[in-house]
Parts: sequence; C-alpha cells; structure tokens
Amino acid sequence: MSRQTVHDAACQALMATELAEKQSLLDTLSHAWDADELLANPELGVAGPVPRPGRPERPLLVHPRELKQRKLFSPGGHAAFLHALAHIEFNAINLALDAVYRFHGLPGAYYSGWIQVAREEVYHHQLLVEHLENQGYGYGDFPAHNGLWDMAMRTDSDLLLRMALIPRVFEARGLDVTPPMIERLRQYGDERGAEILEIILHDEVGHVAIGNRWYHWVCERRGLEPQETFIQLVREYLPGRVKGPFHVEARLKAGFSEQELRQLENLEY
Repeated sequence: MSRQTVHDAACQALMATELAEKQSLLDTLSHAWDADELLANPELGVAGPVPRPGRPERPLLVHPRELKQRKLFSPGGHAAFLHALAHIEFNAINLALDAVYRFHGLPGAYYSGWIQVAREEVYHHQLLVEHLENQGYGYGDFPAHNGLWDMAMRTDSDLLLRMALIPRVFEARGLDVTPPMIERLRQYGDERGAEILEIILHDEVGHVAIGNRWYHWVCERRGLEPQETFIQLVREYLPGRVKGPFHVEARLKAGFSEQELRQLENLEY
C-alpha cells in the first residue's frame, strides 16, 4: 500500500470548510510530515486549480467596492476592522496549504516552510476571532472580499509567479501597514488587539522570508536575475498596486535588498 503524499494531505486540509476540521487535518499533516510518513511527488509539476478552497458559508463574499466604509473609532467599525484582519488570516491559511498542494518536485524544506506558515496563520486567525468574540461579534458577521484568492488563482500555474506576487507583494505589504494599524488600535484603547498585531507582524517577517527564499531559488534555476524579474512581474500583473511607504527594517529582515526597495520606490505608476 503506497503512502499518502504531502500534496494529498494538504489538499484535504485546504478543502476543509470549518476551521476546527482544517486545523485538525493540518496538525495531522504536520506531524506526519515531521515523522517522514508522507511522500512528496519527486516530479516537477503543478496540481489542478482550486477555484473555491474550503471556507465556511459565512462571511458573505462581495466585490471590494460593495464593502461598507466604517470608521475604526466606533464599536461597529472596530469590529469590522478586526473581522477584515481575521478574514485575511483565514485566506492566508489556505494560501499556505495551496503552496504545499499545488507545486510538486521541490526540496523538502519548501514543504516544511509552508506547513509552518499554515500553522502560524491558523494561530493568527484564532487570536483575532477570539478577540472579535470578546467584542460581541463572530467571524462571518461582516461581508468580506475574495481578492487575495483571486490573485492566488492568477498565480496557480507557476511557482515563480506565486512566490513573487503573493509573499513578496501581498504579504510584504502587511509588513508596511501593520505598524500604523497597531498605533491606531492603541489610540482606540485596544491594547490586546495591538498585541495580537505585534505577534502577527513578527511572524509575517518569517513568512515573507520563506517566500523570498523560494523566489530566489526558482530564479536561480531558471537563470533569471531576481530583481529585474520581480519588477517586470509587478509591472505586468500589478501595475500601480505596489506603493510605499515601506517598512524598510522589516523588509530587509525578510530578505529584500536595499537596492530592490529603491527600485520599488521608483516604480512609475
């Protein structure tokens, strides 16, 4: 009887709809991988697309333009803000699992890294949901948008695209915007929310670093110059959407170079 692959196990967790089931399957996957009980497909390849990963029926997904603009300095606005962050973290769980499921024939360290990311994203989501519930709300009480998974679909056929545009753009943007969000929560009087975002910021530096590592890995094997290639991809896929100000210290810790950050700052929109 053949052993289950890490890709199959990741797919099961990816398609689980409820967080408790997703976490249980992820725990099983993580322990089995660490115990060398799962195989990784040695053949380079890409798995089939996942138009709709596992997620609860709620929140209702709408177009970003349909989301009501709320002010943070009100109970409803504060809860909606926390809910939006919790939704980002839920999508991040699925993105990390998809990175394991989708891309085959890679070194074991690649799968170890993204399994670690998935586990930390579960933790982040739980922290935010618990804090949201302490405010009298639950995950699913507000509508949300699916923009992050839409971008995952655009990058699901090529490891270069996925590593360049998800960790190095979307997750890296989180490094830039989280410190001001921490300050806003403290101004509102939400010290626990600020503490949670500090935990997330610390961990996200590592997540971006993992994306940076494998972006450079694939560039090296394809004979591509990493910085020029990244700028080209940003211009092609995300024109006008990579904007500062950048959290330089965090981005440098995550593996960006000073020259690369200067190139990003000088992008013409």
